[in-house]
Amino acid sequence: MAIRPVFVVSLDSQYCIQENIEFEYFNGFSDQQKKRCIRSLHQSYQKKHPEKRVLEISSKSEEELGIKLSAFQLMTTLQNGKKCSVESAFQASKIFENGGPYLDLLEVSPKAAKKEDRLKNSGKLLSFSFDGQIFPIEPKTYFYHWLYIHTLHTYPELTESLIHYDAFTDIVFNPQKSINCQAEAAAIYVSLQKQGLLQDALKDRETFLKIVYHL
Repeated sequence: MAIRPVFVVSLDSQYCIQENIEFEYFNGFSDQQKKRCIRSLHQSYQKKHPEKRVLEISSKSEEELGIKLSAFQLMTTLQNGKKCSVESAFQASKIFENGGPYLDLLEVSPKAAKKEDRLKNSGKLLSFSFDGQIFPIEPKTYFYHWLYIHTLHTYPELTESLIHYDAFTDIVFNPQKSINCQAEAAAIYVSLQKQGLLQDALKDRETFLKIVYHL
């Protein structure tokens, strides 16, 4: 057995509620095993909430929409007109006490960017630099959510389907090892959209902080 979070859309100022669900876990790194875990997690969640529609957002998803919404697949457009995945943009933006941002990571695959040794060997993370803007590391999920939600909003063909779901998972995400999660960002997007707050939140970084983080 294992416990993983389900990020549930909340139509209030919380935007997203994390509900930890126990489910039967299938060991192994193959896509088949991951898909078995996803089905098991969703079944356990829907036993408690049969009325909820839940979507896995990752490259392991059994739904095409979930795959397209993965930070490995979702492409953001840089100021110079080039495109790269949200994951590569996130990793390339990191500024450490001994190096960064490593902009060459914008040119590599998201998998390679995430595993880049320099990200582990450059000391303490200080901030993020993206398209000429500096983002602080607090709140801890701020820059990732800002990047994912801004990018997601440029794909109306995806968001039109996304808003019909009530909850989201990412089977690879383990809150004991990671901070940022694309499933959480998607839940916040849906909540902002349904509450009529999305356009205001997207105006600028300060308004995003005020609305999403109440700062």
